[in-house]
Amino acid sequence: MSQATRLIRLIDLPLDCPARLVQIQAGRQLARRLLALGLRQGSLLQVIQRRGRGLVVASGALRIAIGMGIADKLWVSLESEPSEIQPTGLAQGSTGSQPTGIVQPWDLEQ
Repeated sequence: MSQATRLIRLIDLPLDCPARLVQIQAGRQLARRLLALGLRQGSLLQVIQRRGRGLVVASGALRIAIGMGIADKLWVSLESEPSEIQPTGLAQGSTGSQPTGIVQPWDLEQ
């Protein structure tokens, strides 16, 4: 990460804007919880939906709903290059008439 990289809170990240998780300003318990969900420092992610007092974050095929309190503790840097993150819609291999933007475990083909 260069000195010129500007960090912003995840709650301030615009929709569908790729970013890299740089810093988790929280205790060990929350950091472990995020790690268990698949989010760690260096993860490429983007906000795909804002719902009330929370957001849906995409990281690869993973979709995670997190509250604003947690999102306020996550700092990201904007990515200048387009990413492999699927911003919205269904994952490959999923079926359904209306894309929801959230992939459920049973939608994924192994």
